[in-house]
Amino acid sequence: MRFDDDAGLDTSEVQDLRGGGGGGGIGGRVALGGGGLGVVGLVIYFLFSQFGGGIGGGIGGGSNAAAPGGLSGVGSGRQVDNGSLSQECRTGADANRKHDCAIVATINSIQDYWGGQLQRSGTTYRKAPTNFFNGGVRTGCGNASSDVGPFYCPADSEVYIDLAFFDELRTRFGAEGGPFAEAYVLAHEYGHHVQNLLGTSSRVGKGSGASSGSVRLELQADCYAGTWANHATTTPAESGKPLISDITDDDVKRALDTASRIGDDYIQTKLGGGRVDRSKFTHGTSKQREKWFTTGYSTGDPARCDTFGARDLG
Repeated sequence: MRFDDDAGLDTSEVQDLRGGGGGGGIGGRVALGGGGLGVVGLVIYFLFSQFGGGIGGGIGGGSNAAAPGGLSGVGSGRQVDNGSLSQECRTGADANRKHDCAIVATINSIQDYWGGQLQRSGTTYRKAPTNFFNGGVRTGCGNASSDVGPFYCPADSEVYIDLAFFDELRTRFGAEGGPFAEAYVLAHEYGHHVQNLLGTSSRVGKGSGASSGSVRLELQADCYAGTWANHATTTPAESGKPLISDITDDDVKRALDTASRIGDDYIQTKLGGGRVDRSKFTHGTSKQREKWFTTGYSTGDPARCDTFGARDLG
């Protein structure tokens, strides 16, 4: 994936909280609801619920109160310092050279796409900032540590990510990685934002299981990520030109590889002791995640992402 060297970047869509403290460990509670725990939060939930530890009562509901320990300093993490980003990330050329700037450019592209898409369907898109943090962060959904993985909080309509997660995808999950694989993760989280704006999240019952509402929400977010990917090289930025100039077959292959590494069955088999328990599914199998991203990517049509009407999820 490459960005147009001359395209301007909008760093106001990112809040950089990385200079303001944080901490390690599970520690706090995060009640996310709606879209689950982002793209891989189930990993931590499954491991700690089955083998000791826990995230408190935060999966899909429960208290927003912070549990003691593990997240010291997250309050100061709310101090936003975008000075470095605004200086370093000005154009697509910066995005082609620097990781943080590539993330900014990807977020700009995703939000440009959904802004136009929802406008055409008669709905107003409200931009959602992405928060970069280290260690831990305080959100409208409660406190969270980096162990939760990237997530969207419907209570404050913001995305949160510790960028070290992308290293975890490669080293812990064995994903090939790369800029477009990372873009898939971000686009998935913004898929949850779209679900929140459309009221989909609030209409879906909580719970787990192979055909649960949680699984259908996650697979729809994967499909929405695919629709953005389909239009990424033609979605104009404020300059009138697309931010993303090229997406290759290898990029798409890497995104699908990432999807295959974060399916419930893969996580349970490779990281959870080897036994697949479909009653605990909340995100879908690897094949389902690949299928629905591919559905969005091949059609470019969000209307084809009706996972709730699908009798066979794949």
